[in-house]
Amino acid sequence: MKIFDVVVIGGGPAGLNAAMYAVRKELSVAIITTDIGGQMLLTNDIENYLGFSSISGFELSEKMESHVKNYSIEFITAQVLKIEKKENFITYLDDETVIKGKTCIITSGKRSRLLDIPGEAQFTGRGVSYCATCDGPFYRNKTVAIVGGGDSAVQAAIELATISPKVYLLVRSRIRAQEILVKRMDEYKNIQVMVGYTPEEIKGDKKVNSVIIKNKENGQLQSLEIEGIFVEAGGIPNVGFVPENLIRNNLGEIVTDKNSATNIPGLFAAGDVTNNKYKQVIIAAGEGAAAALSAHDYLLISGK
Repeated sequence: MKIFDVVVIGGGPAGLNAAMYAVRKELSVAIITTDIGGQMLLTNDIENYLGFSSISGFELSEKMESHVKNYSIEFITAQVLKIEKKENFITYLDDETVIKGKTCIITSGKRSRLLDIPGEAQFTGRGVSYCATCDGPFYRNKTVAIVGGGDSAVQAAIELATISPKVYLLVRSRIRAQEILVKRMDEYKNIQVMVGYTPEEIKGDKKVNSVIIKNKENGQLQSLEIEGIFVEAGGIPNVGFVPENLIRNNLGEIVTDKNSATNIPGLFAAGDVTNNKYKQVIIAAGEGAAAALSAHDYLLISGK
C-alpha cells in the first residue's frame, strides 16, 4: 500500500493550500474531501480576499480548485470515519478504503449549528435553510427571518433584503459582525434587527408560516409571520473522526500552536476546525500553507 508523505483531510481553502504547498515541496500528497470549497461555497460575496474586489465563494472555490489541480495531487472523494496514529497515520474512509500517511493535516472545517427547537427538523427544506446564498432566490417577495449576529448572518440579511419585502434579524445577545457590514445593513430600511430575541418554535402547515420568538429580558413570547427562516448561528467543528488523545478546547476546536502543530507529532490542523480566533477565508488559506510547511519540516527532522 502506498504511503503518502502528507494526507490532507478537507477541501476548503485551508486544505487546498496545504495540498499545494506540500506538493511544491516535492512531497506526495492525497487530499480527502466530499466537496471542494467547504463553507466558502455558502458565501455569496467575498470582498476581503486580496486580488479580488468582489467574488462569490463558489467562483473563488473554482479558481482555487483549477489552480491546485495543476499539480500532482491525488484527490479522494470520501468521508473520513477515523484516524489512528501508529507508525504512520491510518485514515479509514466510508468506502472501506484505508489511506496511510507519514503526516496528516486536518482542515475539515465546521458544519452549521442547529437551533434544536420544535419545528426545525420538520420544516428543513420547507422554509428552514442553512444557506442564504443557496436558497435565498426561492424567497423573493417573501418575508423571512435570519438567526445569528455574526458576519454570515449580517451578510445574509443584506443579500435577502434585496429581494424580500421584510427581513427580521434575530440576535441572541449582540451583533458581532464587522462594522463595515453593519453599516451596509443599516442602509436597508426593510431589515429589522431584533437584539435580545431567540427563536423558540417554528410553525407551519406544509411550509413555514411563522416563528415564535422570546424576549430574553422579560420572557415574553411573540409570533412573527414569515415564510422562511435562515439559520446563521455559527458552526460546530467537524472532529468526529480525530484520535481521542488529540487536544481540543471546550468548543471542540483542535488546539494548535503558531506552526499549526497539534499535541500529536506529525498531526497538524488549519482553518475553521482549529482554535485560531479569526475565521476568515484568507486566514484559513494561510494556515493551510503554514501547516504544509510545518509537515515538511517535521519529515525532514524525523527522517521519515
